[in-house]
This record gives sequence, structure tokens and C-alpha cells, in this order.
Amino acid sequence: MLDLAFAIGHHLLVFGLFGVLFAELIAVRKGMDTAAVARIAAVDLWYGVLAGLIVAVGFSRAVFAAKGWRYYEHNGFFWAKIATFAVIGLLSVPPTIRFIAWRKAGVAPSDDQVAGVRGFLHAEVVLFALLPAFAAAMARGYGEF
Repeated sequence: MLDLAFAIGHHLLVFGLFGVLFAELIAVRKGMDTAAVARIAAVDLWYGVLAGLIVAVGFSRAVFAAKGWRYYEHNGFFWAKIATFAVIGLLSVPPTIRFIAWRKAGVAPSDDQVAGVRGFLHAEVVLFALLPAFAAAMARGYGEF
């Protein structure tokens, strides 16, 4: 039952994170005003919370659930998934810094600033698509070394 609970929680958190990322991609657009910046900064806080919970639940699942750490530690797709998630996390830092700076300054971002942030968000979305592919391969026993 613990394995099922971890799996459900992990998947719901990942879907939630993607929803937040997609919401940011839709909301960050040219012509944003200060109210939009405040809303996006609040949404971005959830991005960080969900990402942290995904890491905690995911590693708990790997260590304490049915397959155990020995299954995961020797799987290339597991490590590819972890590395991809880490890169997505690193790509999320510049937008977060921008959102905070825009909110604190109380100014609307320029269209060039918005375009720069959208580039990071697009890269995150593209990389995010790799996560379920790696997870599916890993769950089927591919990538063992």
C-alpha cells in the first residue's frame, strides 16, 4: 500500500508541476502589468514547493517502496530522469529571479525581458517531455547497467 501511495503522490505532484509551468508559460507574455507580475510570482512559489515535494516523494519512493534503491541505482534512465529534472530546475532559476525583481521593483517588464523569460520557460517545457519517456523506459527495466 505504501508503494501505491508514493506512486500516486509522485504522479499527482508531477502533473501539478507541469500545470504550474504551463500556467506560467501562458501568463508570461508581452504587455504584462504589475498585477500580472504579482500573480505570476505567487504561482512561481508553487513551482518551487511542488518541485521540492517531487524530489522528497520521488526519493522516498525509490528508497522505501516496492522496488527499492537497488533497482534504481543501476538504471541509466533513472539517472537521466534525475539529471533532466535537475536541468529543468536550473532553468527555472532565472525566471524566478526575474519575477521577484519585477515584483519588488513594482514595474511592468519590457517586452524584451518577457521574451527572455519565455525562452527559459519553453526550454523547461521541452525538457519536461523527456521525464515520462525516461520513467516509462525505467519502469520496464530498460537502462540497467
